[in-house]
Amino acid sequence: MESSQNPNTIPNSNPNRIQNPVSSQIAALWPTIDASLGLSGEESVSYARRFYKFGFALLPFLWAVNCFYFWPVLRDSHSFPRIRPYIVGSAIGFAVFMAIISSWALTFSIGGERLFGPVWNKLVMYNLADKLGLTGWS
Repeated sequence: MESSQNPNTIPNSNPNRIQNPVSSQIAALWPTIDASLGLSGEESVSYARRFYKFGFALLPFLWAVNCFYFWPVLRDSHSFPRIRPYIVGSAIGFAVFMAIISSWALTFSIGGERLFGPVWNKLVMYNLADKLGLTGWS
């Protein structure tokens, strides 16, 4: 008598559960978001260090790029101890930069002439073209 079981099926398997052991190991093996297509370990340290240092040269959006590219390092606090200080420093630096630039922009746009007084006309850029005679309609 033939068995009613299909030899191609796995007994006691849950069809709704997706098991992918490779995806769980990628985060532990690769420090970049592009996994195996990304940088090696030594190159990653070099790039993370460069982006971190160049962020101090008035290029703080490099800190955001650093955090995005090395997102697996930022999420996992136990892996890649050589890269992590640069990525965490980049995240803190970018957060401080965004807080400062946002507070400046809000103060400047909300306060306006009431806050700055007569200096306001010297601060706003749309008066600059009139002062230099670059508008052709005055």
